[in-house]
This record gives sequence, C-alpha cells and structure tokens, in this order.
Amino acid sequence: MISLSELERLEKEFYMQDTLTVAKELLGKYLVKKTKNGIIGGMIVETEAYIGPMDDAAHSFNFRKTKRNEAMYEEGGIAYVYQIYGMHHCLNVVTNKKDNPEAVLIRAIEPIFGIENMQKNRKTDIKNLTNGPAKLCKAMDIDKRYNKHSFLSDDFFIAQTQTQQQFEIGQTKRINIEYATNYKNKPWRFIIKNNPYVSR
Repeated sequence: MISLSELERLEKEFYMQDTLTVAKELLGKYLVKKTKNGIIGGMIVETEAYIGPMDDAAHSFNFRKTKRNEAMYEEGGIAYVYQIYGMHHCLNVVTNKKDNPEAVLIRAIEPIFGIENMQKNRKTDIKNLTNGPAKLCKAMDIDKRYNKHSFLSDDFFIAQTQTQQQFEIGQTKRINIEYATNYKNKPWRFIIKNNPYVSR
C-alpha cells in the first residue's frame, strides 16, 4: 500500500505539456484529496484528451467560451469541473498555455486511499466505485466547488511516486461523443490495459 509520504505532487511544468502527452502520462499517477477523515483517491487508469478549438468533441470547439468552460482558457494545472444531466460531475485537468483551451478528462481511477470513506459517498462495491467519470467524482465528493482549483495545492492534487509501476497503455476512440463529427473517431482515450477499474 502506498502512503502519502511516498507521493510527490506534480509541478506546473507537467501540465504545460502537449495535451496528448499529459493524457498518457497521467496514467499511473495518483489523484489525491485531503478530507477531515483522511485522504481519499487512487491511481488514474483512464483518461481522454480534448484538443480545444479544432476538436468538435471539446467544449471549447471553435473557441467557444462560456461561463461553464472558461476554466479551459486558463493556464494548465487547474481543474475544470462541469455537470452533466443536471446531476453528475466530471473532472478535467486543464493543460497547455493560457487561452489554448485544452483539457484531459479523468475517466477512472483505481481506488487506493480512503476506500471506506469513498464507499460512504457512493454505497457500492469497490469494483464499481470509481470506474467512470461521474462515479469517481461522486466517490471523492468532487463538484463545481473544485472548478478552477489548482492542482498545485496541498488539499487536492495529482502526484507520482519515485518508482512508478510498469504497465501497458491502450489507446481507443473516446466514449459518449456521438455529437462529434470530424474528430469523433480520434484515438484519444488512454487506458492502463487489463486494469479492472477502467470504465465499461
């Protein structure tokens, strides 16, 4: 079991990289949130990249800017949290330079820290606890309060260990973007192959 002392928070430079690079390199990193009952979170096992103005699956397609997606226009290293279906939330990592609206959706994590506390939030078995973007947000109590939250903070951040485990990366087209046309089939979803916590 990994302890908090083994984790090294990612620095700003990580988030300023090319978005596809960030999407791949987030795999195997740890999403961590501190709560009054201890830390909760786990290892990122599935991501999707959204490449801004040219990507018709992205909220910022054609430089569309609204109150909802304005976090995407900030400099990399903050959270973009939005709501779907009026009830569920999704967590994204803003990447790259300011006014270059790109982000990576965190689709699933392998629960590691504070599993019992996360189960109190979702009331389900560990296998189905965080294997989807809305599921992990519910389990970790992530909502619009965390929109624009800095991942350089001490209470909600992404970290790595000095010795990252080895795994094989799978690459597929993204999920639930039927509305897209030109970029619908881009292989911009990345998973840790054979990990049981990847979304189904």
